[in-house]
Amino acid sequence: MTLFQQHEIVELAQGDALLRAAPQFGGRLLSWSIGNKPVIHWPDDADWGRLARVRGGNPLLFPFLGRHRVDGRLGEWRDSAGVVRALPVHGFARDLPFEASIDPDGHGIRMVLVDNEMTREPYPFSFRFEAAYRLADAHTLDVTLTTTNTGDAPMPSMPYYAGHHFYFALPHSLRANTTLELPPTDRHHQLEDGSISSPEAGERRYTLDDTRIHDRFHCLHGVPNEPVRILCPSQGMRIEIDLNRPGSTPWYAVTTWTETDTSDFYCVEPWLGLPDAIHNGRGLRWLAPGNSETAALRMTVALATGR
Repeated sequence: MTLFQQHEIVELAQGDALLRAAPQFGGRLLSWSIGNKPVIHWPDDADWGRLARVRGGNPLLFPFLGRHRVDGRLGEWRDSAGVVRALPVHGFARDLPFEASIDPDGHGIRMVLVDNEMTREPYPFSFRFEAAYRLADAHTLDVTLTTTNTGDAPMPSMPYYAGHHFYFALPHSLRANTTLELPPTDRHHQLEDGSISSPEAGERRYTLDDTRIHDRFHCLHGVPNEPVRILCPSQGMRIEIDLNRPGSTPWYAVTTWTETDTSDFYCVEPWLGLPDAIHNGRGLRWLAPGNSETAALRMTVALATGR
């Protein structure tokens, strides 16, 4: 463990790459940098007492992501028996401590959350949720989310739709010169009543100052045959996110979001479903007792020489 911002964290290194993670703080990836180039943003003034409000790293979204409502009330969901339960926006995983283990070569970390008395009231299922990060080399990060229903038959199947919330480091002044390239998608957003908008034809390329992609869900047309790309020539950086990994559960959408016009980050978030999928079914997944699924991605960063 290493002391960082007055808290004990885990640091992993591979070549000139450095990854920081805080298992006890929601299993959060804090940052990823290559040399002096930040890839995943983490603020210098992070308020560790209110981590859910910190804009940085990769908060883990589980068991549900986004906003869910019952009769207009935010943060509630109705189970198959008609029982209404309270569950925070983006779920509870990002607020709970994970148990961690480091790969023998020191290049990877596995962080695990299992059900407990606190989780069973909002989400009455037995589960194991693991987030794994591994530096395959100095410029490549493999990420997996593995969800297991640890209940026994004849317990019911377990609903879930997990996701990532990657905060990519990007000076706000460079948004107009930074592009996002996507495989074929349809573009949606969440309406005021919580429903999902009708689809709009997605474009293959956007600049990050394009207001049409602020807080938007880019629903994939099946398993993509090409990666998501973030291209920032001013930084000499190209980021590729490969969502077509062997054995992976199919990703449902890629969400794009930032907070304000002056935020020095931009979020590109692979999701297994859409907000309120527990009620609208868009990406909702069910796991039978004893079954497990893994959602995998690979992130590769290319830096221009001399940068």
